[in-house]
Amino acid sequence: MSLAQLHYTSAPPGPDGSGFRFTAVSPGVPATLLREAEQFLGYEPPRDLPDRPDAEQLKSFPKAFSCTELADGGRLLCRSVYTGADYSGRWGNFHAHAVHLPPGTRLPDGALPITVWESPRWADTTPPGGRPEPVDRIEPSRLLRRDGLVAFARSRADRLAAFFADLRTLADGSDARQIVLVERDSGDVAQWIALACTVLPREQAHRLTFTTYTRRPQQARQQIVGALPSSEPVAHDQRFRVHDCTGRTAGEPVADAWAEVCARIWTAGRPELFRDTARDLGDTADDVGRLAVAALAEGIALPPAARAAAARRATQRTAELPGPTLTALLGELARATGEDDGNGQNGGNAQDDRNTQDGRNTQHGGDGRDGADEPAALAALLTRLDGQVPTAVSAPLAARVLTLAVRGRGPVPALGAGSLTPQVRAALARDLAPALRHTLADPAEPPTGRPLTLLHLADLLDVDCTDLLPEFAGRVARELVSGKEPGSGQEPGSGQEPGGSAGPESGRDPGNARHPGNGREPGHEAPGAAALLDAVRGHPALRTALFGALDALAAAQPAVVAGRLTGSGLPVDLDPGFPHLRMCVLGGAARPAGGDRRARLRAVLHTAGVSPHAAPAVLHTAFRLVWPEEPPTGEEASLLLNELGSDAHRLAGTRDLLVAAALAAPAEDAAAPLLAADLLRCFTEELAPAHRAPLLLLEFAALLGTDGEGENWVERVRALRDGAVEPVPEQVTRRVYDALARRLLTVPVPESELYALARSGDTALLAAYERAARSATVAERLRTAPSYAAARFCDWSAYQDTHPGWEATRTTLLAKVLRPVVRALPAEDQAAVEEALRDTGRGRLDAYRAWNRPGALGRLAGRLTGRGRREDGRSRWPGDVQPPAGGGGR
Repeated sequence: MSLAQLHYTSAPPGPDGSGFRFTAVSPGVPATLLREAEQFLGYEPPRDLPDRPDAEQLKSFPKAFSCTELADGGRLLCRSVYTGADYSGRWGNFHAHAVHLPPGTRLPDGALPITVWESPRWADTTPPGGRPEPVDRIEPSRLLRRDGLVAFARSRADRLAAFFADLRTLADGSDARQIVLVERDSGDVAQWIALACTVLPREQAHRLTFTTYTRRPQQARQQIVGALPSSEPVAHDQRFRVHDCTGRTAGEPVADAWAEVCARIWTAGRPELFRDTARDLGDTADDVGRLAVAALAEGIALPPAARAAAARRATQRTAELPGPTLTALLGELARATGEDDGNGQNGGNAQDDRNTQDGRNTQHGGDGRDGADEPAALAALLTRLDGQVPTAVSAPLAARVLTLAVRGRGPVPALGAGSLTPQVRAALARDLAPALRHTLADPAEPPTGRPLTLLHLADLLDVDCTDLLPEFAGRVARELVSGKEPGSGQEPGSGQEPGGSAGPESGRDPGNARHPGNGREPGHEAPGAAALLDAVRGHPALRTALFGALDALAAAQPAVVAGRLTGSGLPVDLDPGFPHLRMCVLGGAARPAGGDRRARLRAVLHTAGVSPHAAPAVLHTAFRLVWPEEPPTGEEASLLLNELGSDAHRLAGTRDLLVAAALAAPAEDAAAPLLAADLLRCFTEELAPAHRAPLLLLEFAALLGTDGEGENWVERVRALRDGAVEPVPEQVTRRVYDALARRLLTVPVPESELYALARSGDTALLAAYERAARSATVAERLRTAPSYAAARFCDWSAYQDTHPGWEATRTTLLAKVLRPVVRALPAEDQAAVEEALRDTGRGRLDAYRAWNRPGALGRLAGRLTGRGRREDGRSRWPGDVQPPAGGGGR
């Protein structure tokens, strides 16, 4: 195929005119192409070169070699050179020789446009006769050879990565800004373009447009634009990314691993790797992993981000890598980089830092990941290869991964003893033992995080850490129970309520399955929980220390510990003992049907593996697991006391929990007074003074109405209440007041007790009396028993003006309780009431009739009954006791 050629210069007059014009054009070139091409063929000489150069000076003028995309998708390759004076002697002439590549075509043999820079085919003058000689190929220049490009790349080593980073974004279209290269020689710009075309995928290299020189970069349309220092500046124009290679200052560090890899391959003198990578792995050289694998396999040191990319690539495509390549790659990845630790040791073998040859600190890879991924990427590769390649091949990489884990906070892969050679293991143990022990002992380290994994590593390397395990296990235990994120510093039980009842955690049902340190449901354990369980199962010394620490916490805060560890999977069955921990871990499953809490207590005690008589403290733990927030009912506590005996509760420390059950029992719990009596009987000398008075009050409440009630009820109740060391619980006083009030409303009632009530003026006791008098039980008896109605009239009309409190209570009861009932009684019941009152004396009957008479006088009749009026023997109420000494009759 013959290439269409164009020659353009200033020529004498001819058929096409004079001045600058096409002086030779291949046959068949359309006029439209000539008009479009003409705007790309111009040349302006640099301002700082001579205006009238001689022949020798002309050689120093820059050559403008360009590849420009045309409107139809074709390419125009053009070489423009300054020729000095034209035919008329006027200075400023140039000659342009161009070749047109139609759309979809390339140079013969698929040569890249930049390879024909300064080819002998380019002409400086118009061919004789104005007709170009047919050209079917353009021979490449000898100026862009491998060795020369390598030397040039090394001379620009500090600028390569920045250029390649901009080139990548330009080629893939993510940033359309043009690149301006400022050099003193247009030939150096051509070498930059040659470097660019080498690292780019072949197709992108063919599409790259460029020019090696222009005096006006802002008017250039190519992607890469060459300029001289004297060209018009564009440094502050946001349309361009300028690389001024004439200054002394190198560019900023580059955050592009692919660009760094390309730079290091060039400075290492191995550009063929770009070609081999594209041929072997596809035309996607911007994949940093592929290129990094090839570079490392050839011993080219790379920055961390690129090493991480290579490790990820090798992990994904292990089967595709030839054996020698994989071995060489692992050897290079195993080398220390100076960032692993403080002394550059790797398994006991010192290695030079080969990754800082140009002083760069690249952090990000072309795939968007940064160099901090290297430890994880190496660990993943090691895990992938462990057991798949000879240990001698993988052991150095394993040594580096473990060194990174200890000193660089990388992950610790699950390795076995066969993953390290004896020499590597011994060297690692020597070098890493201090750091391992320091991390395990560091209280600032979250124990269920990195230290737990390093404990496995210590076992692998035979580093003795036994002396550190008790304190370490204590930290692990506290973190597990705290329920906080690792390293939060929150102490367990911070929400603990006084008296041993659990705080926020205690509200959880201990049967809810949780996993160590995360509170997750079964089957959703976090990686940290799984690591802990593995460590506990595989490390007997740690297990013993941890279970001991957890057992102590379980004894102190059973509800909290159970809330965190029930269903956790902790293998408590592997070791005997630790009964408190066993109950917290296994007790959640001990749930008899029917909700019988005493049966559950027995089941929880069974999980302890020891009798409460042999180890009384387990009873206390089991008790607080079954009743974590509220005490048992009076009936439950009474049965527990009788079932286990007072000695068991005394030794277990559960006596006060039984006392709390009695004192906290609601009024409807009929067993509470009997429980109080049992506690007073069983712990006669041991009860706290603050508990004795309330228990005596509860006991007395049960005695009222029985043969054991004795005398002076009101005074006994008030004396016990007022003599208590601490305020009596409200539910206890209310229970006793209600019981006493009910007793004072029965028949018969000693006058001395009613008089004691009236004289006391005790607000709470009078309120309880009124509350009981207003009850449905009293109302029913008033309606159905005339004698009871008569007795209540006598009581509520007695002891007027004894105390204002009593006066208000009795008048209220007469008006609001008795009067509505009496008014509604049938005639025969009315007569029965009066008959009962007649037996007590004429005065009470008269007072009743006056009180019961309608009208204002009736409402005031209650005042007519005399205080302390004495009656003869016939007027006494049947069954009445002797009135108080000194008077006080009805």
